[in-house]
Amino acid sequence: MTTSYLHTPDGRYFVVRGRLWRTSNPDLAEDDRVRLVSELMSARRAIRDAGEDRARMAEARRGVEAAKVALGERGPAWWTDGTPDYNRHLVKNTPYAAWFSDLN
Repeated sequence: MTTSYLHTPDGRYFVVRGRLWRTSNPDLAEDDRVRLVSELMSARRAIRDAGEDRARMAEARRGVEAAKVALGERGPAWWTDGTPDYNRHLVKNTPYAAWFSDLN
C-alpha cells in the first residue's frame, strides 16, 4: 500500500495532519537511496521484533536514526541556500502557512 502525501512547492517537505516532515535528499544516487531505505525498513522491523529487550530496542532505534540522517530526513538540512529547517513544525506556524491555507 502506497500513500501519496501533499508536498510543499519546493519539495522539501510532505504534510501529514498539518505537520511538515522533511523529504529525503533528492540528490542521493538511486542505489544509495534504495540501500538506505532497505536499512531503514530493517531497523523498523528490528524495533517491532525487539519486544521488551531494551538493548535490542535501543540498537534498532539507533539504526532508524542513522538511516534517516543518511537519507536527509533528519540531521542537517540537505539544502544549502540557508533557509531554516521546519521539519516537524505545524504548517500554520511556518512560511508555508499561506500556501497550505489556500489549498483548503
